[in-house]
Amino acid sequence: MKSIAAILTEYRPRSHADVIVTKFFTGFPTDDGLIPPRVKIASMYVDQFAEAGADVAINKWAGGDLSRRYSQEFNVPIYRSIVDALTLGGESLAVDGVLLIGEHGRYAWNEKGQHLYPRKYFLEQIAGVMATSGRSVPVFNDKHLSYNWHDARWMYDRLVGLGAPFMAGSSLPLGWRRPWLEHELGAPISEALAIGYSGLDVYGFHTLETLQCMIERRRGGESGVVAVTCLEGDAVWDAARAGLWPLDLAEAAWSTIEDRPAAGLSGCAKPAIFLLEYADGARGAVLMLDDYIADFAYAARIGDEITATEVYLQDNNPYCHFSYLSLNIEEMFVTGVPSYPVERTLLTTGVLEAALDSRFQGHIRLETPHLNIAYQPRERIPWRPQGPRPTGACVA
Repeated sequence: MKSIAAILTEYRPRSHADVIVTKFFTGFPTDDGLIPPRVKIASMYVDQFAEAGADVAINKWAGGDLSRRYSQEFNVPIYRSIVDALTLGGESLAVDGVLLIGEHGRYAWNEKGQHLYPRKYFLEQIAGVMATSGRSVPVFNDKHLSYNWHDARWMYDRLVGLGAPFMAGSSLPLGWRRPWLEHELGAPISEALAIGYSGLDVYGFHTLETLQCMIERRRGGESGVVAVTCLEGDAVWDAARAGLWPLDLAEAAWSTIEDRPAAGLSGCAKPAIFLLEYADGARGAVLMLDDYIADFAYAARIGDEITATEVYLQDNNPYCHFSYLSLNIEEMFVTGVPSYPVERTLLTTGVLEAALDSRFQGHIRLETPHLNIAYQPRERIPWRPQGPRPTGACVA
């Protein structure tokens, strides 16, 4: 059984470490039952140990550290450094894969509203151990690669240079879809839109991945993004009336949300939108409806037709959309082959930074020649739900 090092910022109840790493200890609940792990957590590094009741206003999750509990229960050592976690206290790489979960914990925010998690700092050390050991292993990086493009591109290039299989990203592509929608590869998508909510940094990324995992399946595959604009408030609806983004797609996506407010799209007091211009002429949009909904949805125009779906996530334990994410990560650890292209997350990382820069600079259109990231999506993902809502062990 392959051994995995878990490199974590914080491990408290309902943190990303909990909803991912805990499943690698206890099993993956899915619609088809509980699936036991095929790999084992061999070591942990935890940057910050949460105390019960501490920083609740920052983290919003009550409860203290979980790493010590699982360390004792599963006889997994917690090391004081990333190097020791990867070498198991020895001189060279001694694990077969790395879970890098740099999400949650007490870290600074900058003036653009970005949370400054140390993902690149963690990955530098992981890459350094692999380089000096003369052996590379698969790495999964939770969520976007970094809050800035320079670091994100460095992370991607460094692992490509080492020949390390690499995955990253959101759990949103692994949510339940109602009605079921998966574009055929090569679909003639001219424009697409995703609806999301919450903070532009925190959940703007998730909504971008919702958009990107679908629109990347268009004719020719992904071609990159040449410009990004962020708008807020009344300017969002003004731009729709000016034809800068497709209101009919937003209405189609909105209609699929089961718990949508009766007041409709325009009832949101604090809308924001990211407008994406793709190199091949396709257009994308991410409509954020904070303090109004707690749902995700998607719609696309294919020829003269509009197709749409709600993307559903479980909002309480056991958070089984993370089971499907974790099973795809595990698949990479077992086979050495990423379940989907990391270039998707490299692109969404850059788009998110550009959108926040656009906002910070007065909601201007920013050209993004550095986002000339072309790639082909996978025909299928190994693990994913295909029903409209969680069933089986997901609700046990």
